Amino acid sequence: MLSLRYLIRKLQGASHLLPALRFVWKGSPRWTLAHVTLIFIQGLLPIALLYLTKLIIDIVTSSIALPDKTLLFQRLLVLLGLMGAVTVIAAILAALAELVNSAQTQQVTDYMQGIVHAKSLEIDLEYYENPDYHNSLQRAQQEAFYRPNQILEHLIQLGQTMITLVLMVGLLVALHWGIAGILFAASVPSILVRLKYASILHAWQRRRTEMQRQGEYLSWLLTGDWFAKELRLFDLGNLFSQRFQRIRKQLYQETLQIGTQRAIANVLAQSLSALLLFSAYSFVVYQAFQGQLQIGDLVLYHAALQQGQAALKGLLGSLSALYEDNLFLSNLYEFLELQPKIAAPLHPKPLPRPMRSGIVFDRVSFQYSNTPRWALKDVSLTIRPGEVIALVGENGSGKTTLIKLLCRLYEPTQGKITLDGVALEQYDLVDLRRQISVVFQDYVKYYFTAWENIWFGNIELPPGAETVMQAAKQSGADAVIQTLPQGYDTMLGKLFEQGEELSIGQWQKVALARAFLRQSQLVVLDEPTSAMDPKAEYEVFQQFRQLIQNQSAILISHRLSTVKMADRIYVVDRGTIVEQGTHTELMQLNGRYAHLFETQAQNYR
Repeated sequence: MLSLRYLIRKLQGASHLLPALRFVWKGSPRWTLAHVTLIFIQGLLPIALLYLTKLIIDIVTSSIALPDKTLLFQRLLVLLGLMGAVTVIAAILAALAELVNSAQTQQVTDYMQGIVHAKSLEIDLEYYENPDYHNSLQRAQQEAFYRPNQILEHLIQLGQTMITLVLMVGLLVALHWGIAGILFAASVPSILVRLKYASILHAWQRRRTEMQRQGEYLSWLLTGDWFAKELRLFDLGNLFSQRFQRIRKQLYQETLQIGTQRAIANVLAQSLSALLLFSAYSFVVYQAFQGQLQIGDLVLYHAALQQGQAALKGLLGSLSALYEDNLFLSNLYEFLELQPKIAAPLHPKPLPRPMRSGIVFDRVSFQYSNTPRWALKDVSLTIRPGEVIALVGENGSGKTTLIKLLCRLYEPTQGKITLDGVALEQYDLVDLRRQISVVFQDYVKYYFTAWENIWFGNIELPPGAETVMQAAKQSGADAVIQTLPQGYDTMLGKLFEQGEELSIGQWQKVALARAFLRQSQLVVLDEPTSAMDPKAEYEVFQQFRQLIQNQSAILISHRLSTVKMADRIYVVDRGTIVEQGTHTELMQLNGRYAHLFETQAQNYR
């Protein structure tokens, strides 16, 4: 009983099992009910077959000494018919169980993927820049999609084997109580081995999660289309492949070492179990040899001993499997317990349409959690309604960080940002972001149709909306799309069949169209034309004032010729605004902006 108490004590901390079962039920209630019912019925059939076998053997042995076997033969036929029926039913139920299990597994897997996706969308951008988050996500993805179903399976097996075990132990106790004790003792060593190595494997997996991610990253580099050109030009393929092989070799050697130790422990445990069962079986044979048992009883007790041992091993195995499931499910719950720091207020204030006084950064400072360096320090600026401002500065000066704060992807470490005098955190988060159209420098290439790539800028528009084409014409994307084989219905990118790849500049025009489509009060263009040729850039900015109409705009660009049109220019250096004014005022100031402008202008003289 020591090991059983040990198992129960281990399972007392299994706080994740019940929520996991709720996941299974919510993901597939009907198939789950069918699955449980089928497995319960299947658990009763082996007992029926065993008892029918015993009756058939008794009839056969009794008929040897009888001259008239007619009555016994009729009974024999009935029993054989029943055995055949039970066998056919077992086969039918096995086929049904396979179908039900397949359907249920698919539904639960899809449901769990939805939960992981929802959590990924809920948490803040900050998590994506934290290696610990990626480790947590990796472990959650490894366990989330099959562990809940596996827990249900183990609980069902637990109930099924308990029924079988009670009946088998009852039979064996009728012969001798000591056999039941031997039966239990024979199952303990293997279970203890499993418990020990479940903990070892779980600890190893958590320790090596980052190394596994490094291997997956190298595999992505070797197979992804984004890196194919550079890998060939710089001959990086062999280097990355060797690094991948080194990582996989180390992981293989460590898992092989754990597996070898587990195999040795299992051999010792199984050998001890076999010796104990052999002693019990020898006692049953001796009883039959002494004439105290009939042949049918010998077969019955032998089968009961085997099935009882299998049932007890299954019972303890299910308990240890539940302990193992609980260990690994902690990875999923560690991920699901992540909470966003940025959330919408319970009672948000209505967002003004249109804004009246504008957006104000009031002494805003910001520091990323994983670095002591300040990304922004004491920044103050104003964006008035209908005003176009430009942010100028070197890479890493904090320009994009400022936009992330404006979109509430992060919260300021110090200071505040207001819209019409109200702090941004008092507005509904979704409503606020709907009023801001952003094209980041690292804009997304969506491998969908050209029409969808633009429509994603405002998915509230109905299919076929004319404004999609209008936005494409404004950004210059329409001329590109009209040359594609299926026009706006052409799949972009080479990831899927019949896809058409665009140049970087053409992709950028599509991303601009996506921003223009959104009927927002503020347009933010982060290096919006960096991949365009000077002529295309000139055309975009010539009509930019008309494109944004009454909207405010923020331009971030290294090409200072494109920011001359801004109403006010802010020069950012190391997270601080060092100069501000119109193009003319800054040129007269003859400071950093004037120096940068003159340096660039020399390249065109």
